[in-house]
Amino acid sequence: MITKMKKLTFLVYHKEHEGFLNSLRELGVVHIVEKQQGVADNSELQENIRLSNRLAATLKLLQNQKHEKNAVIATEGGTAARGMQVLDEVDALQTEHGKLSQQLQSYAKEKEALEAWGNFEPDGIRKLKEAGYVIGFYSCSEGNYKEEWETEYNAMVVNRISSKVFFVTVTKAGQEIDLDVEQAKLPAYSLSRLETLYDTTEQAIEENEKKLVALSEADVPSLKAALKELQSQIEFSKVVLSSEQAAGDKLMLIEGWAPAYSKVEIEAYLNDAHVYYEITDPMPGDDVPIRLNNKGFFAWFEPICKLYMLPKYNELDLTPFFAPFFMVFFGLCLGDSGYGLFLFLGATAYRLLAKKVTPSAKSIISLIQVLAVSTFFCGLLTGTFFGANIYDLDWPIVQRLKHAVLMDNNDMFQLSLILGVVQILFGMVLKAVNQTIQFGFKYAVATIGWILLLVSLAVSDLLPKVLPMGGTVHLVILGISAAMIFLYNSPGKNIFMNIGLGLWDSYNMATGLLGDVLSYVRLFALGLSGGILAGVFNSLAVGMSPDNAIAGPIVMVLIFVIGHAINIFMNVLGAMVHPMRLTFVEFYKNAGFEMSMRSFDPLRKIENSENK
Repeated sequence: MITKMKKLTFLVYHKEHEGFLNSLRELGVVHIVEKQQGVADNSELQENIRLSNRLAATLKLLQNQKHEKNAVIATEGGTAARGMQVLDEVDALQTEHGKLSQQLQSYAKEKEALEAWGNFEPDGIRKLKEAGYVIGFYSCSEGNYKEEWETEYNAMVVNRISSKVFFVTVTKAGQEIDLDVEQAKLPAYSLSRLETLYDTTEQAIEENEKKLVALSEADVPSLKAALKELQSQIEFSKVVLSSEQAAGDKLMLIEGWAPAYSKVEIEAYLNDAHVYYEITDPMPGDDVPIRLNNKGFFAWFEPICKLYMLPKYNELDLTPFFAPFFMVFFGLCLGDSGYGLFLFLGATAYRLLAKKVTPSAKSIISLIQVLAVSTFFCGLLTGTFFGANIYDLDWPIVQRLKHAVLMDNNDMFQLSLILGVVQILFGMVLKAVNQTIQFGFKYAVATIGWILLLVSLAVSDLLPKVLPMGGTVHLVILGISAAMIFLYNSPGKNIFMNIGLGLWDSYNMATGLLGDVLSYVRLFALGLSGGILAGVFNSLAVGMSPDNAIAGPIVMVLIFVIGHAINIFMNVLGAMVHPMRLTFVEFYKNAGFEMSMRSFDPLRKIENSENK
């Protein structure tokens, strides 16, 4: 269900504006309506946003660092102040790393250029030049090298690499050299010196990276604390800038929302604060922030709901209505009792053995356990247990269970379609309820007409003796349904517009419903494919194991474990994605779901370890 909200309006003296907002932040139950006025022009806010982006990028960089197997990594503690220091340290290390990398590249190129010439001291070349001799460094192909250069220019071959000749010339200063070959420009260091510089720079880069790893092991919590605190400041600044000026800039008008159950608490606080305020109910057209408030079983499915969009304030929360369907759909898609048992035991073991489990994590674990139970019982419909058929066991209890619940492929196919029809019709019922709540009963008449039409057709097809197809009673129902569909399609418009829109709606319904129902075949297809793949891995485990008393069982177990691990991962992923697709597309569409873009996010002070 959706939490009932109250609209709050505050009128605050401009000098008390920020102090009042700070006190609301301490209260922690009021969602302030943010506006874009002044946000883009506020230099301090923009600077904080840029700083927040830097912190987020630095945090991601440190989290992606690779650690040694036995490294001790801090997960708790840390302060925002230390986080800001870490940001500067990482920036300095990154700047240094960039310079060192450029240097290393430069040394690598110079090394490559010198390797063909060997190791010599550039000082010797300079001394010869001072003595009146010029040393030239050249290279050319084997075919272009001429031996007469050895006489004319005192050419000497230094190296031959891949049909390329590297040679030097020794001439007196001022003597012209006419060679149509490539002249080399050599670095000012010897090869040995360059190799030393290269190795030193490499070591410096390694030390730089070690420092970064050390920061990632010790200071990630501090970065998180700094980022949290800064994001809190940013949100507060946006709230401050969202206030409207009134009475010649002397008063500030603030709008917000709060849960109805906190009205007494808020009134008591505001009366003590001596602030003018007004608390009213939401009006039609208000963009009310949404806070879901489901309990127990249904609350576990809220994370799935939030993966798509939240419902509008004045409509039904569909979470309790899709939860049972999603549970069954997941079980059918995974469809293996062994996999269900494995997931249940794994989630339960984690819940019992984990040292610290957050409330949100507990909710996720409970959801996994529920889905695992559904998988276990859905797997009994086909008798699959880690790809094997448990109904092959000649145990009396197993055989009795087989006769009671076993379904073949045709039965599973029909079950998928039946579930699709039931969920779509249920969605249409919810649509009618939503329309009645939001606009009035007459706006739901057309939807009710479609429900009557589809239900009557289903009953006539399945129970012809109860409601004969084309009989008097059936024709009366069809006539009433047609009148509801074509005359109340768009209440308030003329009859011809209603009929036209009714015809268009009929076309969309006829084409859309068929596709919607057929989409549910994926429930059968995924379960079947997962079972087949599990059976394949079992066959591979048996067939590929060597005929050896020691190695055979080991190979068999390895293939079995690895194969089923892959299959569980793939099928669990599919069992989540496809039921969500059926929920968010087929069910939501037929339920007339309208999404909201705003979730309830009260202004509150974010605590971190520095403040505790």
